[in-house]
Amino acid sequence: MFWFSVVQAQSVNIQGKITDESGSPVAFASVYQKNTTLGTSANINGEFQLKLKPGKAELVFKAVGYTQQVRQVDVKPDLFLSISLKAESYQLKDIVVRAGAEDPAYAIIRNAIKKRKSHLNEVDSYSCDVYIKGLQKLLAAPKKFLGKDIEKEGKEIGLDSNRRGIIYLSESESRYSFKQPDQVHEEMISSKVSGRNQAFSFNRASEMNVNFYENLQQMGNLSNRPLISPIAENALSYYRYKYLGSAFENGLEINKIEVTPKRKGDPLFQGNIYIIEDSWRLSAADLMLTKDANINFVDTLKINQQFFPVGSGIWMPSTVKFDFKGGLFGFRFGGYFIAVYKNYDVNPKFEKNIFKEVMRVTKEVNKKDSAYWQESRPIPLTEEEKADYTKKKALAAKRESKPYLDSLDKANNKFKLANFILGSGYALRHRYSIETYRFSSLKDAVLYNTVEGLAVNYEVSYNKQIDSVSNRNLSLRAKARYGFANEKFHANFGGILPIRETTYGFNFGSDVLDLNSQGTISTRGNTINSLLFERNYQKLYQKQFVNLSATRRFGGLIFTLAGEFADRQWLPNATDFTFKNYSDREFTSNNPFSPSADIPLFPRNQALKIGINASYEFSKKYVTYPRGRFYLPSKYPRLSLSYSKGIKNALGSDVDYNLLAANITKSDVRLGLLGKLNFYVGAGSFLNNSKLFYPDYKHFSGNQAFAGEPRTNGFLYLDYYLHSTSENYLEAHLMHNFGGLFLNKVPLVRKLKLQEVIGGSYLTTPGYRNYSEMFYGVQYLNFRVVYGMAYEGGKQVDKGFRFAYGF
Repeated sequence: MFWFSVVQAQSVNIQGKITDESGSPVAFASVYQKNTTLGTSANINGEFQLKLKPGKAELVFKAVGYTQQVRQVDVKPDLFLSISLKAESYQLKDIVVRAGAEDPAYAIIRNAIKKRKSHLNEVDSYSCDVYIKGLQKLLAAPKKFLGKDIEKEGKEIGLDSNRRGIIYLSESESRYSFKQPDQVHEEMISSKVSGRNQAFSFNRASEMNVNFYENLQQMGNLSNRPLISPIAENALSYYRYKYLGSAFENGLEINKIEVTPKRKGDPLFQGNIYIIEDSWRLSAADLMLTKDANINFVDTLKINQQFFPVGSGIWMPSTVKFDFKGGLFGFRFGGYFIAVYKNYDVNPKFEKNIFKEVMRVTKEVNKKDSAYWQESRPIPLTEEEKADYTKKKALAAKRESKPYLDSLDKANNKFKLANFILGSGYALRHRYSIETYRFSSLKDAVLYNTVEGLAVNYEVSYNKQIDSVSNRNLSLRAKARYGFANEKFHANFGGILPIRETTYGFNFGSDVLDLNSQGTISTRGNTINSLLFERNYQKLYQKQFVNLSATRRFGGLIFTLAGEFADRQWLPNATDFTFKNYSDREFTSNNPFSPSADIPLFPRNQALKIGINASYEFSKKYVTYPRGRFYLPSKYPRLSLSYSKGIKNALGSDVDYNLLAANITKSDVRLGLLGKLNFYVGAGSFLNNSKLFYPDYKHFSGNQAFAGEPRTNGFLYLDYYLHSTSENYLEAHLMHNFGGLFLNKVPLVRKLKLQEVIGGSYLTTPGYRNYSEMFYGVQYLNFRVVYGMAYEGGKQVDKGFRFAYGF
């Protein structure tokens, strides 16, 4: 009796294959045990396996477009089932349709919309087990791309001679927990990545979660705007519906409805949805996104979702599959991600604070061996996938060995003169010890300004990973700078050292710095404007210094303490050389308040300063990876508070001031179909300004050039230096990205996926009150062109186009 009970308690794997009436495999059909939440999915060849306890069982086999089949089986070892599914025949109801009458689908959709909220909220919380498989394949590739030998690199990662094959294959198992309205916790149980023995899967159950009962589907960077569900509250304004018939499953009538967008360019799905009569809930969805919906990265994305009952009146997803194809620059790719859900608990008991941790991946999850996966995976591997695992397992072991890593270093650490002069410089990398020496390129080191003339600012850096678990690195950097016109040499050395929970920073030496500590035009931009257009925007000073800092995080609070002692000296112009002289302009002095004469902006001085900064993310949610804990951005704004003090007389310091400042900011505030919003509001007050010099002022991120790098707290037309203040100030910035809401009616604009942006900035300081800007423009990929106007004291002071890149 004891032996019998042990055998009965054990589970066995049953296997089988699902085909259609012609014998062709039914890819990714669903298989589950009736009246349970135990199930699986077939692979692309229709093959499946399912772990069940021995004895009698009733299995359900279903796939979109096929008649469901229920079979009684006697579960025992080595059981193999051959299942043939018939194509579903959807019968049209006996409905009298008059000319101009409404399609019967609309009545069904209205009922589904009415029941949408109740189905959305019928489960307050649940937990389940999720298996995810991800496969990405390179379907075509050029032999060479941007100087890279794609054929050679393809062989190293296991592609065939035609540069085709699997580039990503991964499996994972997770325990997924959910609580209304949007609390999630996911713990990865196991992970397997082909060709990377030490890697962790990118599969995430939360990213497979698509819920068409939500009005809007947020799909990250796939779409600049949220996608509208076919049963959203306002879906009738966006979709056309057609009734294709009904069929019966388990005594339930299933209506098949075709959905198509009314207009191109709107963020909409197309395909079929399956709605159960009377309860008006979804039983399945087979939808697709194309370029007509202005999606990014891929050409098409197919979404197949199937539901099954998990309790009295409760249906949950059994499988979700994303299938995609795309291409760029001669590369063609495709693949899928599929999630299989089982062991639902719709009345779970959660630990306290479990939802603060959104994701947990421990270093043990990738240690499971092949025997574990053979027993555990619900979707059988295809022969291609088996071969990929086998082939790349040997490649992975080779790639992780010291001789192989050293051979890569030998091949890739070769000095290339052209890259050193015009490219990214030279990097000496030691992969096995995880350390890198970097030498900047001459292109980035050579500069020109009217203070130093032709100058060289050369940098060498060193980086070494000192903790692979928390991914913490020791970083050191040395810089040397020489100006040929003023014949001044400067050098400084700095670094970052993480010790336990605190990150320490240090820097000492001398340098030539921008008078505006917020940064103005880039060094390269100033070089180009000075030499070609006779505009020397950048104003500089000399500083000899030593500074120290320490940063630590306490939950959502990031705390930084910093101190600096510096000897500071204003510098005059040393040259007026330019490639072309313009009759309507000339170089200005290095004093922005005296453009025609090099009058010293401030005397040489010493300054001892300390600063404290605290920023708080209102969300304390985080993810835990083997390399450490990482806090997630909050849906609420970030609040920062800082205090800086100049200490008089200590170490000969000349400064005496106190500045208290605060700001609140948030990026990517979702506004539904109206796009996204970014904003920044900052204010500050010099509680004491007895003695300070221009470098100690509060500076603002201005812009006077035609092109620049945009910032959340940056102005488009503000003078780089004139508005800096030693008194009270208030600034505000707002930018709204509509994501193509209006322009998508124009075919060319829709094809280019242009997005509209509108915004403005405001600044008030004593002496320069009520400065404001307004702008409107378009964005394409990472490039933005806007037209705007600037006002000061109610009068227009500037207008014109501005070009931004790197957004």
